[in-house]
Amino acid sequence: MNNKVGYLIRTIRHLHVCGSKLGPNFRTTMRTYTLGISRGKSAIQSVNLRRFLLNVPPRRLEPSLRLLSQGVPVYSKGDATVQEQNATKTLLDEHVQSSSSAVDPLEEDRSVVEENLVVKSKRSQSQQFFDDLQKCTSLCDVLDLVSKYAISEKHCSSCFNAMWMLTKKLSEDQKRYEKQLMVEHPAFMQLCQSLMKNSRSMWCDDLVYSLHAVVKLELPQNTQLVQTLLRVCQERLNDFDDRCVAVLAATLATMGKSRNVDALQAGLQLLVEQRIPKISNIFMLQSLMKCFGKDAPLSLKRKFEDRVLRELDHLTPVNAQNMFSALAAMNYCSIVILDASSNKIIESIHGFSFWQLIHVLKSCSILRYRNVVLYSAIANYVTSHISMWDTNQIALFLSAFGGLRFRSVELMDILAEKVTSHPESLDLKYILGVLRVYSLLNHVPKCQNQEFLESLNGALNNYLTRISNVDLLKAVYSFCILDYLPQPALSQLLQEDNLNELLKSDGLNKEQNEMMVHCVNVCLELDSPSFTKPATVFIKKPSPLVSDLPEVQMALLKLLGDEHFEIKMDADRKKVLPVTEVDDPADAPDVQRVAILCASPSAFCFGTRHPQGKLAMKMRHLKKLGYHVILVHYQEFKNLKKEEAIECLKGEIYSADAFPVSDVNLQDTI
Repeated sequence: MNNKVGYLIRTIRHLHVCGSKLGPNFRTTMRTYTLGISRGKSAIQSVNLRRFLLNVPPRRLEPSLRLLSQGVPVYSKGDATVQEQNATKTLLDEHVQSSSSAVDPLEEDRSVVEENLVVKSKRSQSQQFFDDLQKCTSLCDVLDLVSKYAISEKHCSSCFNAMWMLTKKLSEDQKRYEKQLMVEHPAFMQLCQSLMKNSRSMWCDDLVYSLHAVVKLELPQNTQLVQTLLRVCQERLNDFDDRCVAVLAATLATMGKSRNVDALQAGLQLLVEQRIPKISNIFMLQSLMKCFGKDAPLSLKRKFEDRVLRELDHLTPVNAQNMFSALAAMNYCSIVILDASSNKIIESIHGFSFWQLIHVLKSCSILRYRNVVLYSAIANYVTSHISMWDTNQIALFLSAFGGLRFRSVELMDILAEKVTSHPESLDLKYILGVLRVYSLLNHVPKCQNQEFLESLNGALNNYLTRISNVDLLKAVYSFCILDYLPQPALSQLLQEDNLNELLKSDGLNKEQNEMMVHCVNVCLELDSPSFTKPATVFIKKPSPLVSDLPEVQMALLKLLGDEHFEIKMDADRKKVLPVTEVDDPADAPDVQRVAILCASPSAFCFGTRHPQGKLAMKMRHLKKLGYHVILVHYQEFKNLKKEEAIECLKGEIYSADAFPVSDVNLQDTI
């Protein structure tokens, strides 16, 4: 076919050279006689003509080409000869003239050219629309374009997305103002109607992004526009690719319950369950996990887990960080996935930003995932690059560690030094946060404990005129846990009106307030410098908690042979004294009393035997009351064999050279 076209073109060019030598009157006659067409023929005949000319065998054109190239007449002079030459010239001239519109395969015919011009014009207008859309700085600017241009379905989607992106940069007050102007704009209704009209013919991605933008613009969910988009998404759900599914899932997660939302959510869940085995993009899997969230059925969560497990070898550091957030969103703790993600984060710890590490720690708290290696790696990284972080960032790290019961000694000492050096820079939120973490983890800075607490107290005093009673109680409670009594704050807290307000709260807040007020009262009695040990604190009754700890009760019974668990010993815990009902410890200062505290793992800082704040405070108070305190890690104690448990308590109660077990009794157990 290409050879035929080439011969035709070359022939036309050569014949055009000699066209002026042929007669002018023979052109139309030969054209009509030989080809049988006229200007009035239809487009179909024009197409047939093109097909006919392209199928002309090249050898039929070669003689003419050869003769014309020689530049000599074919016949001798005569009317018939001249007439035939003129006819040939007319035919070929006409062919050259019409080739641009109907015959020449290198050119388009007039209708095609006109159509292309229209397309180019539309394309130019569309490009101008998008250029103008990028220049918009407000929602009304976008709607002004709607009035100016003919809006297509692509334009509708782009307009709503542009308006949503513009609102993301505004403050809440500006958003309300701009949205009010948007609703009142005369082109807004036109845009909404156009979106509803074109929704069924839209590309899938335009459809879901339009719904997403409409929801983000906070248009009422019960409007016809939103409900129409939801129904169309239901109809076309099977056509959505993975990205569209992820966007739709994210959109539905922010919407309230309704019949269309619930139906679409159910259909989406079925679709995702079918597609999970085929999704290899980890980021897409994580997006879907976040979108379905904690409300996803357990079967779906397990399918996500199985699919991720097959992709663990392909985890990138960013995937690992996102995996914590995705599992936290579903509230699904997969130890295998979290361990693998932790290892990837530890390997690339230097490549993570402040907020990425904070999100990892917060996700660990939500999932109750305990990994001391991961915590230590983050703490060591923050400590070794302490110059990178400001005081607020360090405080946020410590707050996140506090939620995990992880005590980073070096990091807490560094922050304490910063607080002591610049207490004037602390705001109230910062003061409360620092007090909460240090009291929770029972951490007192080495060599500067008193200076640290006094700096915090001085900073708190600056806010006493405008602090709420609840925050005041929290601050004083934290100080008391740390064995420090902030006098100005205490005086304000103990005012009758303030206490009455705190104790009149309802529900859980009332219980928490009562607990903190009670703790403050005990600290005032026992930690005050003027405190003297009362004579009435000696208790001969066994603690009711013992009955809740059968392993400890059994070991004490076997050890002492007395279910009352009472014993008298000398101050050195070596000499056994007889027990009588009339004994008064106030009259026997040489008597040593013993208190056994059984604490759960949650009462210790994670990975250590360091007691947290409330437990440390109880131990401090018992010592001030004259008790020898024995702290038992109950979880570890339960794992001991019976003989090991007895020996453990024996070693804690009696000194190394005490009398045999059968000769003594335990005096007090608390």
